Amino acid sequence: MGKTVALDVRQTPPWDRHPKIFDIFDSLEPGDALELTNDHDPRPLRYQFMMEREGQFEWESGEKAPREWVATIKRVKKP
Repeated sequence: MGKTVALDVRQTPPWDRHPKIFDIFDSLEPGDALELTNDHDPRPLRYQFMMEREGQFEWESGEKAPREWVATIKRVKKP
């Protein structure tokens, strides 16, 4: 079982969110996870992961409260 890094981007400017998320994900080792809290469904981010990090992650997400979505992005392998 790896480590989990928590990141709440609700106060981060939208243009900084994806680069920050990818920087953290890229620093993870297999078995580690990023627990991302966002103010909307991170579906566009998931599509970006599917295109740019295919086969490197597992994704679980859901709405926890109004304006609070949590996605757990687990690193399964390095490129």
